[in-house]
Amino acid sequence: MGGTTNAKGAAYDESKIKTLSSLEHIRLRSGMYIGRLGDGSNQNDGIYILLKEVIDNSIDEFIMGNGNRIEVEVKDKTVKVRDYGRGIPLGKIVDCVSIINTGAKYNDDVFQFSVGLNGVGTKAVNALSSHFRVVSVREGKLAEAVFERGNLISNRSGNAKPGLQNGTYVEFTPDEEIFGKYEFNQEFIEKRIWNYAYLNAGLTISYNGNDFVSQNGLLDLLQAELADSSLYPMGYYRGKQIEFSFTHSNAYGENYFSFVNGQYTSDGGTHLSAFKEGFLKGVNDFYKKNFKSEDVRDGMTAAVAVKVKEPVFESQTKNKLGNTEIRSWIIDETKRAVDDWLHRNSDAAKKLEEKILANEKLRTELSAVKKEAKEAARKISIRIPKLDDCRFHLDDGKKGENSMIFITEGQSASGVMTHSRDANYQAIFSLRGKPENMYGRKQSEIYKNDELYQLMMALGIENDVNELKYSKIVIATDADNDGFHIRNLVLTFFLSYFEELVTSGRVWILETPLFRVRNKKENIYCYSEAERDAAQKKLGKACETSRFKGLGEINPSEFRQFIQPETMHLTPVEISQLKIVPQLLSFYMGKNTPERREFIEKNLLSNAEIDA
Repeated sequence: MGGTTNAKGAAYDESKIKTLSSLEHIRLRSGMYIGRLGDGSNQNDGIYILLKEVIDNSIDEFIMGNGNRIEVEVKDKTVKVRDYGRGIPLGKIVDCVSIINTGAKYNDDVFQFSVGLNGVGTKAVNALSSHFRVVSVREGKLAEAVFERGNLISNRSGNAKPGLQNGTYVEFTPDEEIFGKYEFNQEFIEKRIWNYAYLNAGLTISYNGNDFVSQNGLLDLLQAELADSSLYPMGYYRGKQIEFSFTHSNAYGENYFSFVNGQYTSDGGTHLSAFKEGFLKGVNDFYKKNFKSEDVRDGMTAAVAVKVKEPVFESQTKNKLGNTEIRSWIIDETKRAVDDWLHRNSDAAKKLEEKILANEKLRTELSAVKKEAKEAARKISIRIPKLDDCRFHLDDGKKGENSMIFITEGQSASGVMTHSRDANYQAIFSLRGKPENMYGRKQSEIYKNDELYQLMMALGIENDVNELKYSKIVIATDADNDGFHIRNLVLTFFLSYFEELVTSGRVWILETPLFRVRNKKENIYCYSEAERDAAQKKLGKACETSRFKGLGEINPSEFRQFIQPETMHLTPVEISQLKIVPQLLSFYMGKNTPERREFIEKNLLSNAEIDA
């Protein structure tokens, strides 16, 4: 039988069993620890997770009442973070940043509401950095350790300079061997720093010399996001383990900013669903009515932060909370707080009731329109734009977590994509031409436009954005003026009626190559003129350069690599603040103004097709 060889004849014995050190394991399996790598162009890329892990430790010190200032600097790919907490115990400085499962966060007396409970955070930063330095100062003494790619280079301890305050200093440079070429996006970092400030009222965070500080917590967050579009003075409550602020505007849909122990949970979770339920109960208790949840929540924006002793997240990057035992107390406390706030703010309570009744009226009108639209859809089913669906969707759990739908234009492009896609998780929706400009139109207008109606139905979002069938919505149009215009029209549709799709990071743009440079041995696909020039230089004078005018021109065997997860170029559609959405839509899709026309002429090749 021969138990020591497998089918291929390779020996499988003690010499093949390899034990990796914890930091080697992090380098080899970085995705297990930080979720994704990326080049810094997405706010969830690994380099921002490293920054977060280091700042989280300093925030935990502030939460425990130690130090009210943190200094952060990001310059030339190196991050420096200095807090004024207690400092890491000097004798444990090397262990704390290099041995997994070492730390004080297992001790409830020291850290009650921490995010980094797995004892991995700083170790992952150390392992994935080409340079990592940590210094701790405690009562006039200091200890320092320097690492390269997780290997200890030097450590020392001794007396600190007179007057040096207690605390911890961490300096690191993410390793290009792991991350490739990357760039820190200052806007992403500033948004994170602001979130830290809103969640920790009274803490000052200095970032590259500018102070970020909030005195009113989540109330300040909503003020910054919505400015003057609030229909009534914003509601606010702070308890021992929950803090929230809320308001309504005239926008469609609902938007939430949810946090657990200071961690932004972009996919919500049990704390957010419990807050929504508690909010509805509080409203119905106050008005002694039985309003429907969609009427109470349409047009609502809220920020919710909870503290949980042992958070259970549904992914390593902690985007969604899974704890079920917290539901009942969040529902009860939210219900009481909302009821109490409405009793104390009678003018706001009147405005909120008017908004709920207006939502109710709109929903009744819409349901009549929906009925007509469904009847009409049956009659015109032959003209329905084609949806080539995929096998697995978001509600299929792990199998559907990579599901995506490509919104493309015309038959030639969708034909190429249909032959290139993976039918298990990639769906194609083909637009017939340019969809209507929905800027400033009522929600009921969707039902009079069979193309956009069909798109809404294909996505599964007619009744609730949370019923979205796909993890990603990818707009895949040609890289020309028509393509840009169609992209803008689709984005206008989403931002007008389903804003939450964009704010929750579900909408992406597929970047496809503009040029192919090739010789007999090699093909190089280029996404910009600079890449084309570099490729021509590399392949020499004999190379041939083609420009792709449309997706339909690329043959399916070539196209496959442009929509494979490992090689696909996706750009997220991101909005820095909710209050800029109306301005954006008005500028791009509203009436022509000299400024708009001048912008379009400068930024697009021609404006012949841009007027909607």
